[in-house]
Amino acid sequence: MPTKFTPLKASDQRNRSGDRILVLSKANDLLMALSGHPDGLSLREISLYVKLPRSTVRRILETMEEHNWVITAPSTTTYRLGPTLAWLASNIRPFDIGKSARPILMQLAERTDESAYLCVVAHGMAVVVDLIPGSYPLHTVATMGTSLPLYATACGKALLATLSDEELGILRDQLKLQPLTKNTKTDWDLLLAEIETIRETGVAIDQEEYQPGICGIAIPLRGPSGELGTISIPMPTERFRTIGESLIQQLLQATQALRWSR
Repeated sequence: MPTKFTPLKASDQRNRSGDRILVLSKANDLLMALSGHPDGLSLREISLYVKLPRSTVRRILETMEEHNWVITAPSTTTYRLGPTLAWLASNIRPFDIGKSARPILMQLAERTDESAYLCVVAHGMAVVVDLIPGSYPLHTVATMGTSLPLYATACGKALLATLSDEELGILRDQLKLQPLTKNTKTDWDLLLAEIETIRETGVAIDQEEYQPGICGIAIPLRGPSGELGTISIPMPTERFRTIGESLIQQLLQATQALRWSR
């Protein structure tokens, strides 16, 4: 007798969906750990980086290895990023604004010695889509593909300034302002007042609102095809206090051709 099909309960469906999402998140953490180590990492080292049991890491790595997302070095037991990722990367279509912004990023990084970032809005976050590292060391979590909160970073607030009042109203209903540091704005009225100031001055500033000891400056942009983005420079608070005003002027000058306006 054939087995009768029993549909999953809604709670079971949510649990299975959540499990899949969690596995994807863990796989992403593994790939990000390997991205900073082109010569590879051992199973033990990866486990330490991502803070997961070796058994869990091994299962995920085995699946990714089957699809060449990662490979093991022939003469060692270390894992490295695999050729599938290179093939996928070769098929990425650059953001239109990225073509115009990259020379500006390079110029800013060279002239200021600071790291320069290009961010766009995606899924309610500010996402880093390009960056040129500066010569000054900066220990932050922002790398290519990093998602940053719109309300607590210079790049995020610059992007918020480019949104219409209607879009901001929708976002206000969806986004809860969580305190990330003691300086984070958690009141929408205060945030909206700052957004209005950014629209008038063309400059967004983060003063240790996302990460203690780190400040940032950002300028909202509009690309040739109308795509919106922002160029930002994060830096330690001490450097911001010393050269912040000078960097603002350099940013304004460098982004003049792409600067967003109402």
